[in-house]
Amino acid sequence: MNLREVVKERRGVLGISQLDLAEMAGISLATVKDIERGAGNPSMKTVTRILEVLGLEMQFRIRQTG
Repeated sequence: MNLREVVKERRGVLGISQLDLAEMAGISLATVKDIERGAGNPSMKTVTRILEVLGLEMQFRIRQTG
């Protein structure tokens, strides 16, 4: 899953609107809409704020090749 899918799905599970998420994360509604459309280029700070509100965490791992 990519960021837009994760954010949209988790927001739906929690039953919060795009506006609620924006307000709780301290970001603009336009930013939330852009992310859910797969547009824009959010900063790590913005992504971290959103994930915090949604009760999610980010993990990094080495990509498998071959």
